[in-house]
Amino acid sequence: MEPIKRLTPFISVSGQLEPSDMGTLAASGYRCVVNNRPDGEGEGQPTSAEMEAAARASGLDYHYLPVVAGQVSDDNAAAFRALMEQVKGPVLAFCRTGTRSTNLWALAEAHHLDPDTLTSLAGNAGYNLAGIRPRLEQRWESDSSAQAGGEAAVHPHTPRYDVLVIGGGAAGCAVAASLHKRRSDLRIAIVEPSEEHYYQPGFTMVGGGIFTPQRTQRAMSRCIPDKVQWVRVAATAFEPQRQQVVLEDGNRLGYRVLIVCPGLSLHWDGIEGLQDTLGKNGVTSNYRFDLAPYTWQLVQQLKSGRALFTQPPMPIKCAGAPQKALYLSCDHWRREGVLDNIEVGFDVAGAVLFGVADFVPPLMKYVESYGADLRFNSNLTAVDGPARKAWFRVTDGEGNVTTQEREFDMLHVVPPQRAPDFIRESPLAGADGWVDVSHETLRHTTYGNIFSLGDVCSAPNAKTAAAVRKQAPIVAENVISVLDGLRPRAVYDGYGACPLTVERGKVVLAEFGYGGKLLPTFPLEPTVPRWLAWSLKAHWMPTIYFDLMLKGHEWLAKPTHLPFDPHTPDSEPACDYEGTRKS
Repeated sequence: MEPIKRLTPFISVSGQLEPSDMGTLAASGYRCVVNNRPDGEGEGQPTSAEMEAAARASGLDYHYLPVVAGQVSDDNAAAFRALMEQVKGPVLAFCRTGTRSTNLWALAEAHHLDPDTLTSLAGNAGYNLAGIRPRLEQRWESDSSAQAGGEAAVHPHTPRYDVLVIGGGAAGCAVAASLHKRRSDLRIAIVEPSEEHYYQPGFTMVGGGIFTPQRTQRAMSRCIPDKVQWVRVAATAFEPQRQQVVLEDGNRLGYRVLIVCPGLSLHWDGIEGLQDTLGKNGVTSNYRFDLAPYTWQLVQQLKSGRALFTQPPMPIKCAGAPQKALYLSCDHWRREGVLDNIEVGFDVAGAVLFGVADFVPPLMKYVESYGADLRFNSNLTAVDGPARKAWFRVTDGEGNVTTQEREFDMLHVVPPQRAPDFIRESPLAGADGWVDVSHETLRHTTYGNIFSLGDVCSAPNAKTAAAVRKQAPIVAENVISVLDGLRPRAVYDGYGACPLTVERGKVVLAEFGYGGKLLPTFPLEPTVPRWLAWSLKAHWMPTIYFDLMLKGHEWLAKPTHLPFDPHTPDSEPACDYEGTRKS
């Protein structure tokens, strides 16, 4: 359950709730739940009807008062006020992060609580009311009934940063640290609503019983670089013509240069029935922090039966992670002497085991040694957890499509993945939904003062933390060039790395760039499984990630520069003072 923040003894707020949370809320003394989040706003979001059914079943009153992020109107506030005058408390209101619910409460109470009191109460709960402060003051000073019904179009003074970073994951923290390392006087902010930061490549190791979950998690406050401001709210829209970003709380932030790196979205709802059975009935995924331990639990418990592993269509983050789950599971079963009793299947939506051909032969040896049934062009479409059945859309060599049903005792699922909605629906997105950038400089193809890196950018590289390690200093140098009115001078060769953990103690360290070109860091044959690569993955990578990469220590990541004079004025794509491309 999301953390609950108490505003007053009568009302508390929280981020997105699940139907399974309703019983806990009732047991905690709440009597009413108010949903302020519109249906369909986010992937994997329960519908209002599902929430209402769960609330009523737990004896809670339920009300649906949806508000569009960043557009809390006076009508919304009036409706919330009227509702609060009718319901019995304690009340819990929720939205995506709790911000909208807090703003609604403050505007509804502004007729009898002064702005300082409202700001203090919200601040104690971790919410900033600066974006609606003028409206609170106006309501306090005038008759609230005369103000109801008008759409708030007033935007207070917009803070402006030299560099604004959207996303506090690996890409956001690393690029902000690299920028600050190069130019400490830059005013930099990171927009990120999450309180926790995860070393996501470590989730596979948790699922294999090698890492504890705690080794892959740190408080976000420990990961945001020093001297960089942390804006603890979600971004919801971009206004590149005005050099502004719209936040979920209705505020706006301005920038000279914008870096967009919020990561991609896991589309769990893309597989029918999956959400209902994740974490139970033998269905798991190493792509979620809370489910990776369940993977290891299932692996240890399974002594016989059928284990299925899936890989969706590309692109996905860490393309090798689906098969690493298979390898580590099979290695454990072989060590326990039960592998011969387990039927292992690996369903791959694509036509190849791995996108870089040089690494396929050594990986196939492991697939064969584990006795796994490898099925290409087989995409998971539906799951029935209680029945222990899964359905796959299978395409044969002639293009004929059939649906195949399979039973399972364990099912490891990798969900389809895509850019977040607020990226796909923005002017920054290309036709495929990713932030449209030059593959070499990572600068936006239309807006010359916008860059992107990490999983959400359109560059056709592997979406891995190792790619970010190389991209961050490249973007940092190019951002500084643009701030100085010069052309970007650092180029990206598409480097990505995937440490393919083929067994406990052996890793194939796949390092490659654009076009599948091998880019090994060490002078060793890269396709050979090695203990040295295992040692790097198992013992050093979390420290390298948290204590070096996120802090701006660019280990083996020196950028390559274009062979022209960097003092040549910027010309492609050319920018005017507004940062938009000239015609």
